[in-house]
Amino acid sequence: MGFEQTKDLLGLRELNREDIELILNTALPMKDIIKRDIKKVPTLRGKALATVFYEPSTRTRTSFEIAGKYLSADTVNLTVNTSSVLKGESLRDTIKTIEVMGFDLMVMRHSMSGTPHYVARNTRMRIINAGDGANEHPTQALLDMFSIKEKKGSLDNLKIAIVGDILHSRVARSNIYGLSKFGCEVRVVGPSTLMPPEIEKLGVKRYYNLDEALNGVDVINVLRIQRERQQLGLFPSLDEYADLYMLSPEHLLRAKDDVLVLHPGPMNRGVEISSQLADSNVAVINEQVTNGVAVRMALLFLMMGGAKDEIAN
Repeated sequence: MGFEQTKDLLGLRELNREDIELILNTALPMKDIIKRDIKKVPTLRGKALATVFYEPSTRTRTSFEIAGKYLSADTVNLTVNTSSVLKGESLRDTIKTIEVMGFDLMVMRHSMSGTPHYVARNTRMRIINAGDGANEHPTQALLDMFSIKEKKGSLDNLKIAIVGDILHSRVARSNIYGLSKFGCEVRVVGPSTLMPPEIEKLGVKRYYNLDEALNGVDVINVLRIQRERQQLGLFPSLDEYADLYMLSPEHLLRAKDDVLVLHPGPMNRGVEISSQLADSNVAVINEQVTNGVAVRMALLFLMMGGAKDEIAN
């Protein structure tokens, strides 16, 4: 069964290569729409989209909202801290309330791993996981892969280093699941306290030394250091972390000449990435944001039954 026939997007672990290629190829004409003076097509007119975020978000939530609007879907954002959740309403009742209003698809972020999976089993709405705990963030990985393919021409057999807090990163997991389907060599590097103990079982190579990990890589994906983790004593200080793992232009000398630098945002400049590198031509961080809108448009189009002939109009 192809991706268009599946009900939900809960992670990249269960998608195959053909599913991912379909999504990335569909995102290409979507990016053309974003570049137009009038960024609007009628393809999802009459469809309704709800975004429900139990965790803060700027890029993901906003990009889903604008993606829906560019495709003419009616989009509504449920702000949890002003909803009946604060009155004690259960998750199941909240979801059922949204469902009976007639929404076709819900985008959900939650701090607890597996929550979108639970919701998907208990609603007729189609569900897109916008990040669940430390489990997966599939749309971030898809936009990362789109960004890499756009610059490199192909995703096949690249060497990719993921740098930072691997232990708590849903972005890292989704990237690993997705890139491995294209034969990529994925390297993970970070402090031992921020590294899952059996990460090699996912088919990646583990490093603790940044320079060693970057030797000959095509892409470097820098993860945000979650400052709240510092309070747990997982590394002595942000300054010490920066001394050992902050990506700067000097580190790129070990990588390929045409290396790309990605970051999911928001950035902690001077902690995981230097400002000089973040603002350089090597980094495609702002393009990732644009590509995120295109990829999310593609997902909404595929999952809500858009008409292909209306994309070109």
